[in-house]
Amino acid sequence: MGPQLKAITPPQNPASEKYFFQPFLVLVSMMKFKTPQKGRIRRELEKRAPKLVETGKKTLILHGTKTSQVLNDVMTEIYHLKRDNSIKYTRNNDNVRPFESGGETSLEFFSLKTDCSLFVYGSHSKKRPNNLVIGRTYDHHIYDLVEVGVEEFKSMKSFKYDTSLAPKIGSKPFFTFIGEGFESNEELKHLKEVLLDLFHGEVVNNLNLAGLDRVYVCVAVSPNRVFFTHCALRLKKSGTVVPRIELVEVGPSMNLVTRRHRLPDDSLRKEAMKTSLEKAKKKEKNVVKDAIQGKLGKIYIPDQKVGSVALPHKAKGVKRERRVAKLKHGTTEQPEEKKQKLDSE
Repeated sequence: MGPQLKAITPPQNPASEKYFFQPFLVLVSMMKFKTPQKGRIRRELEKRAPKLVETGKKTLILHGTKTSQVLNDVMTEIYHLKRDNSIKYTRNNDNVRPFESGGETSLEFFSLKTDCSLFVYGSHSKKRPNNLVIGRTYDHHIYDLVEVGVEEFKSMKSFKYDTSLAPKIGSKPFFTFIGEGFESNEELKHLKEVLLDLFHGEVVNNLNLAGLDRVYVCVAVSPNRVFFTHCALRLKKSGTVVPRIELVEVGPSMNLVTRRHRLPDDSLRKEAMKTSLEKAKKKEKNVVKDAIQGKLGKIYIPDQKVGSVALPHKAKGVKRERRVAKLKHGTTEQPEEKKQKLDSE
């Protein structure tokens, strides 16, 4: 039989308890968090705190151990398209390997440091040339990954068009996905979700139609190849109220070949998809909302009890001659006491 393990119990001698619990007290003291003293730091921490309505997601763009000129141009173009909410690192990172268990630590550290929930990682090797990894994080931990290869890349500079058609900063784009593969193929469906999350920007309730001036076109050429391009919208006369729309390719343009992808676990997906329960509105009593008349309500007035309320005295400023004149005409509404007083006079 092997050696038996015994549970560690605290000593019975009270004098030696402080030496036994000393390592635990040191560990607890190291885990204490200091509250920020400066207002600027406190405001920054409040921005990173969870919210009922989340703000726009930021994207982290970083290089791997080795990159090619094509990958550098691709990541620069993505940074220009997402200049409002993106951070780009230019140094090479040897410790970042998204699909390996030990290589995710540095990536999660950068995500926590920059407060980015999306990342684009570029690397180049003989086995996987011009490799681009697009991923999402949840609570600054890797959520899912999509790996694609870039082929036939064309930058914005290679397209000739009128500069007035160039997309404006802050404008909202359209998305169009052409092909049955985005509905049937698991890899393309996952790539569609990641691309939408990468380029759609912040969710808004009200939208100005003048800000819709560009569109991302994705065509499923084959089960593992997608043609991706960026176009501007040109409005032309059509003889009717609705204008005719033409697409002008402004770049970038490339072919994305799917290589690897990793879906999130069911438990992690369930936790990430949780939504906060809004407070139930207090029910308004005796209120009805009508489509035509609007908001209608009933008002209950209690019994006023007029019979028991003390009435004010009658005015005594009426002269005696007027009272006598009324008696002569037969309009007597006065009590009997006053009639007797007049007769005695």
